[in-house]
Amino acid sequence: MVIVNGMDEEAETTRSLLPWWHLTRNEAQEAREKLIIFKPQPPPSLPFLHTYYPFNMPMPTKTRRRSRAKGVQFTLMVVGASGTGRTTFVNTLVESDVLQHKVSDDPQAAAVEENVKIKPVTIELEEEGVRVSLTIVDTPGFGDSIDNDLAFQEIVNYLERQYDDILAEQSRIKRNPRFRDNRVHALLYFVPPTGHHLREIDIKLMQKLSHRVNVIPVIGRADSFTVSELRGFKKRIMEDIEHYDIPVYNFPYDVEEDDEETIQMNQELRALLPFAIIGSEEEVEIEGEPVRARVYPWGVAEVDNPDHSDFSALRTAILASHMYDLKSLTEDVLYETYRTEKLSKAVGGYGDNRESSILPEDLANQSVRIKEEQLRKEEEKLREIELRVQREINEKRQQLLAKEESLRNLESRLAAQGSESALGSPMTPAMNNRGSPTPY
Repeated sequence: MVIVNGMDEEAETTRSLLPWWHLTRNEAQEAREKLIIFKPQPPPSLPFLHTYYPFNMPMPTKTRRRSRAKGVQFTLMVVGASGTGRTTFVNTLVESDVLQHKVSDDPQAAAVEENVKIKPVTIELEEEGVRVSLTIVDTPGFGDSIDNDLAFQEIVNYLERQYDDILAEQSRIKRNPRFRDNRVHALLYFVPPTGHHLREIDIKLMQKLSHRVNVIPVIGRADSFTVSELRGFKKRIMEDIEHYDIPVYNFPYDVEEDDEETIQMNQELRALLPFAIIGSEEEVEIEGEPVRARVYPWGVAEVDNPDHSDFSALRTAILASHMYDLKSLTEDVLYETYRTEKLSKAVGGYGDNRESSILPEDLANQSVRIKEEQLRKEEEKLREIELRVQREINEKRQQLLAKEESLRNLESRLAAQGSESALGSPMTPAMNNRGSPTPY
C-alpha cells in the first residue's frame, strides 16, 4: 500500500489501487525522503501476480540424500539480443558478477556486427541444502546481425554437440568415470520488451530450439511496462506461441497421477508465462534491510517482490521445484529423440533418404526396441557373471573339502604313529633283558 502523508481515507484508498510507478513527482520525492516503501495492491483482475508460491516440492528421500552428498549438475542457456537484460538477470540469479556487461567507448566498434559466441561458465550454488553445480551458457552477439541464420545454426550445433558427446561416451566399452554431462536442461529466451507481438526471429528461434531443449520464454526489463501493458503483452505472446505451435516448456502435469499441490503449483506457473522479470546487481536499504531493487525518481522496483517481478517464481522453478523435471525431460525425451534420429541415419546410410519417411511413432518404437535390446544384453552379461562366480565358488569349495580331507588323513596317521611309539618304547628293553644270552 502506498502511504502518502496528508491524504484522507478515500483518496488513500483510491491511490492504493494504482501501480507503484503512478505517483506524482512530489509524492515520490516526499516518500523517498521519509524512506517510505511503495508496496501497492495489484489489480483484482491479476490475482496470480501477487501470490506467494509454495515452491518447496519435496524430492524422494534417496534422491535427496544422494543429491546432498554429490551435488546436482544443471545447465542453463540464456539467449537474447543485446539490451534485453540477459546479463543482469544472470548476475542477479547467482548473486555474483559472472558475466561482464558489454561496454564500448568507440561508436564505430560498437556498430560492427559480431557473430554469436557460446560462453559457458560454471558456478557452485546451494539451494535448500542441495549443492548445485550450475553452468550458465551465455550467447553474446545473438540478434545483433541483420542475418541471424548463422546464429541459429551455431546454437543448434552447440546443443547437438553435447548430445553427441554423451552418445559417444555411452558407446565406449570402458567409460570415463570423470566424464561431465554438459547437456543443456533449460533455455531462457529473452523476448524484447516491445509491447507488441513476437517477431519473426523470436518465432524461428523457438521453433528450431524447442526440439532440442526445454525453452522457457521470459520478458526482460519488465519494469518498462504498466500493469495493463504487461498483461496485454503476455497475452499476445502466448497467443503467438499457440498459433505457431511452438512446444515451449509449459510446466506440464497429469491430473490422474499428480497430487493437488503439484497441479496447483504448475497451473500458477503456467499462468505466469512468459515470466516478466526485473534484474538488479545493486542493493537498496529498505527498513534497515538490504533489498535488490531498481531505484527510479518515482519509486522502487524490487526484484524479489512478486508484486513487481516474476523473478522469484522463475528462480525457484528452475533451481528447485522443477529442476529434476527439466533434467528428466532432457535425458528421457529430448536426448532419446535425438539419439534415435542419429542412429537411424547411421543405419540407413547418409546417402539414403529413407530416414525422412520414418514417422515419430516409429522413431519412438525403435528407441524402445534399442533400449530393450540393451537391457537384454546387460541381463545376459549379469547371468554370465553370476554363473562364473558360482563356478568359482564351487571350485573353491571342492578345494577346501579336499584340503580338509588331506588334513584329516594326516592327523589320523600322526595319531597312529604316536600311539605305536608310546606302546613300543617301554617293552623293548624288557624283552632285550629276558632274551639276551646269559654268559657262562
